[in-house]
Amino acid sequence: MRHFGHISPAVREGLFFREPCEFDPGSSSRVLSAALGATLYSPATRPRLADDVIKQSGQGVVSMVLCLEDSIDDAEVVGAEANLVRQFADLEARGTEVPLLFVRVREPEQISDLVRRLGSSVRLLSGFVLPKFTEERGELFLEALTAAEAESGHRLFAMPVLESPELLHLETRGETLRGIARTVDKYRGRVLALRLGVTDFCSAYGLRRAPDMTAYDVQIVGAVIGDVVNVLGRADGTGFTITGPVWEYFRLQERMFKPQLRRSPFMGQAEELRTTLIEHDLDGLLREIELDRANGLLGKTCIHPSHVLPVHALSVVSHEEYSDAQDILRPERGGGGVLRSAYTNKMNEVKPHRAWAERTLERAEVFGVAREDVGFVELLAAGLAR
Repeated sequence: MRHFGHISPAVREGLFFREPCEFDPGSSSRVLSAALGATLYSPATRPRLADDVIKQSGQGVVSMVLCLEDSIDDAEVVGAEANLVRQFADLEARGTEVPLLFVRVREPEQISDLVRRLGSSVRLLSGFVLPKFTEERGELFLEALTAAEAESGHRLFAMPVLESPELLHLETRGETLRGIARTVDKYRGRVLALRLGVTDFCSAYGLRRAPDMTAYDVQIVGAVIGDVVNVLGRADGTGFTITGPVWEYFRLQERMFKPQLRRSPFMGQAEELRTTLIEHDLDGLLREIELDRANGLLGKTCIHPSHVLPVHALSVVSHEEYSDAQDILRPERGGGGVLRSAYTNKMNEVKPHRAWAERTLERAEVFGVAREDVGFVELLAAGLAR
C-alpha cells in the first residue's frame, strides 16, 4: 500500500516531485509509525465490517481501528468480539489487501483471547489500541500483548491512548507522564505510536470544543498536549510518534465565526472545493491539522471518511520544505552554520534545524513530496475527483 495509491499513476506523477513509498504490515516500525496518517475508527459491531474495510482501503485509508471500547455499549462487547472474529475470517478468505488493522480493547485479557480466536486470520491484525493508558494499566496491557505475540508467532504493535484523568489533572500530570515514559520505553520495540484522547480530556471538565475551534483553543487541552510532547515526543532518540486528536464534526453546524479558509488558494475552479470544505466543517479540521504538525504531532484519529483526505493532503511535504531539509542535511554542512534557503525567503540554521529536517525527510518518504507548483488544494482536488 501507499498514500495516494488510490489515485491513478498518471495523476500521481503530475502531483508529486517524489512519490510516496510503498509499505506493508511487515515494514519497519519507523516507516509504519510515520505512515499511519488518518487512522479511521469504526465500531466493531458493524455487520458488514469486512466490506467497510475494503471500501475504505480503496478510498485511500491506510490504517483503521476496530473499536470494542467507547464507541459501543457495554452490553454489546461479547457480540462485537464475535463479529470481529467473523469479519477477519471473511477478509482472510477474500485475500485482498487491507489497511493496517488495529483493535481497540477494554481490558488486557481481551488481547490474548482475541488473538487465539482469530486463528490464522491474525495475520491481518497489526496490533491493539490500549485505552486510558497509565504506568499500572499499561504494564498489564503490554505484558498481554507480548504474550499473545509469542503465542501466535505474529508481530503485534501497541498504540497506547493517553486520556486518563491523572494525566489531565495538574497535580498528578508530571508523575503520570514519567510513569508512562518508563513503561513505553521498556516496551519500545512494540509501541508504534501514542494517541491522544482529547474527548476524554474535555469530558473531565464538562467541555466540548465547537467546530469553530481547535483542540489548541481549549487551553486545558492544549497544555496537556504540550506536556505530552515535551516528555514523550523529543527528537533526541527517546521520543515516540504522537498522533493528533480526533476531529468530532462532519456536517454543517450553525457558525459563530467566519470560515477559516482564505479565498486566495482556491481561486478559479477550486472555489467550489472551498465551499464544500466549509459546508462540512472541514476548515476547522484543516487548521487543527496544521497546528498538530506545528506542535510535534503526526497523523490523526478520525471518525469519518471525509476527514482522511485532508489529513493526508496536509501531510505531504511541500517542495520548499523538502529543499530546505536537503540543504540542511548535506554532508558538507556537518559543521553547522547558517545559509539562505533555496527559496530565498528564510534562514536555515544547520544545527538547530537538523532534527526538523530529519523528521521532514521521514514524512517525505511515506507521504511524498509535492511538485513545486502543487499545494494542498491540488492534492485535495485530485483525491476528490478520482
